[in-house]
Amino acid sequence: MIKVSPLAALLVAGFLASAPVLAADKGGSGGVATVNGQPISQNTYNAFVAQQKAQGAPDSPQLQNAVKEELIRRELLVQEAKKKGLDKKSEVQGQMELARQAVLIQAFLSDYVRANPVSDDQLKKDYEAIKANLGSTEYKTKHILVANEDEAKAIVAKLDKGEKFSELAKQSKDPGSKDNGGDLGWSSPSTYVKPFSDALTKLKKGEYTKTPVKTDFGYHVILLEDTRPLTPPPFDQVKPQLQQRAQQQQVEQLVKKLRESAKVN
Repeated sequence: MIKVSPLAALLVAGFLASAPVLAADKGGSGGVATVNGQPISQNTYNAFVAQQKAQGAPDSPQLQNAVKEELIRRELLVQEAKKKGLDKKSEVQGQMELARQAVLIQAFLSDYVRANPVSDDQLKKDYEAIKANLGSTEYKTKHILVANEDEAKAIVAKLDKGEKFSELAKQSKDPGSKDNGGDLGWSSPSTYVKPFSDALTKLKKGEYTKTPVKTDFGYHVILLEDTRPLTPPPFDQVKPQLQQRAQQQQVEQLVKKLRESAKVN
C-alpha cells in the first residue's frame, strides 16, 4: 500500500478544483477592458468566469458583467499597490512566485492526470484490497487516553471497582471523544493504529483492557461495546473517492521519481 503524502493530496485536490479553469483558459489575448491604459486580458476573464461556474454560478450576462467589474476593481487595486512599490518588496515577490508556481503545477497535473487515466480495473482492484483490509466486522468502541501508564492503571482499577467508563473518560487527552464518554463510534479495526486494533479485537462485548495499551499517542484503556457485520458501500458509490486516491498515489510516485533523479546542490 502506497502512503500518500499531504503534498500529493493537496496537489491533486488543487488540480481537481482548478481543472475547469485551466481547461477554459483558451481565449485570445485581446482585452475585455482597459483600466488607466492597462488591458485586462481575455484569458484572465475566461479563467475567472470558469472559476465562478465551477463554484456553481450560472452562466449569464449578469455573471459576465460582474466578473468584468470585479477584474476592473482588482486592476485598480493592483495599480495602487504598484504605485506604492509593494510589488518590489521581497516578501510580496516571494508570494507572487509561490502563486505562479501553483498555477504551473496545477496546469502540469491537469495534463498529467488526463494523459495517465486510472482504469476501472485498477480501481476495482484497489476497492477489493481496501475491503479485504477493512475485514468483515465493525466495532463500537470507547477509550480513555492518558499520558502515562500509571494513570491508565489507576483508571483500570476504578473500572474494576464499578466506576462508570463515561465519567472516567472526562480525564481523557482525546478532545474528540472525552466529552462524549470516550465514544469512538463504529469503525473497522484497520482505522486504528496496530497496538490499539490488536487489543480491541481480543476483547469480548462489554470488556475493557485490563492492561493499558501503549501507542504513539499515549496509554489507552479500551472498551468494546458491540460488534456488527461490516457492509462496505458498493463500488460505484465510492468510485470518485477511489479515483482521487489513485491520482494522489500517481502524483506521489511521480514526485518521488523526479526527486530521486534531480540534481540538488
